[in-house]
Amino acid sequence: MKYYLIVGEASGDLHASHLMAALKEEDPQAEFRFFGGDLMAAVGGTLVKHYKELAYMGFIPVLLHLRTIFANMKKCKEDIVGWAPDVVLLVDYPGFNLDIAKFVHAKTDIPVYYYISPKIWAWKEYRIKNIKRDVDELFSILPFEVEFFEGHRYPIHYVGNPTVDEVTAFRAEHPETFAEFAQANGLENKPVIALLAGSRKQEIKDNLPAMIEAASAFPDYQLVLAGAPGITPEYYNEYIGGAKLKIIFGQTYRLLQQSDAALVTSGTATLEAALFRVPQVVCYYLSMGKLISFLRKHILKVKFISLVNLIAGREVVKELVADGMTVGNVKDELERILYNKEYRRTMLDGYEAMAERLGPAGAPRLAAREMVKLLKK
Repeated sequence: MKYYLIVGEASGDLHASHLMAALKEEDPQAEFRFFGGDLMAAVGGTLVKHYKELAYMGFIPVLLHLRTIFANMKKCKEDIVGWAPDVVLLVDYPGFNLDIAKFVHAKTDIPVYYYISPKIWAWKEYRIKNIKRDVDELFSILPFEVEFFEGHRYPIHYVGNPTVDEVTAFRAEHPETFAEFAQANGLENKPVIALLAGSRKQEIKDNLPAMIEAASAFPDYQLVLAGAPGITPEYYNEYIGGAKLKIIFGQTYRLLQQSDAALVTSGTATLEAALFRVPQVVCYYLSMGKLISFLRKHILKVKFISLVNLIAGREVVKELVADGMTVGNVKDELERILYNKEYRRTMLDGYEAMAERLGPAGAPRLAAREMVKLLKK
């Protein structure tokens, strides 16, 4: 069968590449054509447009590139019609992909499958109307989404979480000691506090200085910053100042595997830290913090911002958000997870409960098997 996939960022490229590999196992005749990235291209098929040409984040960049965005949408729609796939597989990236789904549903008979649901349970819940109308099958990687969508009378498939696969595979393939990791990266013989300050420049600017100041209060530990793709050392240096800190790029999993604690800007990194069983503090400062805190209480549809707490359905890790994200608060929470054994153990037990809800590894394989079965019907 012919599969047309669309992703819009690096994480989508990663998850889609694993899904494609699993689809090839279930359907040896699988052909792929895609808006994607290098990892998808390595699996095989035709790369029509690289996601780096699609990814504009924030109001101003989107506004400045509207012409390009619309041209990419037009090209994508025309290419789908011209290739006539057996299915269109959308991976996250809702701003672009929901428009594609609307077109495919209205103008063709091609089924639309969505892998990694848009997070409409957090905001933009109105998009459920578009999903129910334009998406034939939705494959979720977050267990709490099942109840949310069923509440809207739209049954979905929970297939497990691909991050479980990625962390499980890494740990099995990299039985590295701390001494080996430290030597490879020129680190001291001290336990590590990992800093994961986000992947966007604004997140780094808003969060990194306070994270460094708080973590620097623990001289028995060394600070190691996970460098994000696309962010230069020079940019980080603007916010590091004279702090004693090591930056390493392209080694986030290696870093987490060897860390005693982590300060993490909310996102998939909170889930990754939990799966590596690293006690963490979730840090997410926003300007106009008190206003944001008010809006969070009265507009957002969820109690938490971290995937760890959302999946567990309770507070497993402390979330210091908006005006709650201060140096003092981060320092206090970090001290608890470093030195309070009972507090640390409670968090680790919470990770185990969260992991149980996620289920075992095998998400891409299960999703591929279900997709092929549905398509053959």
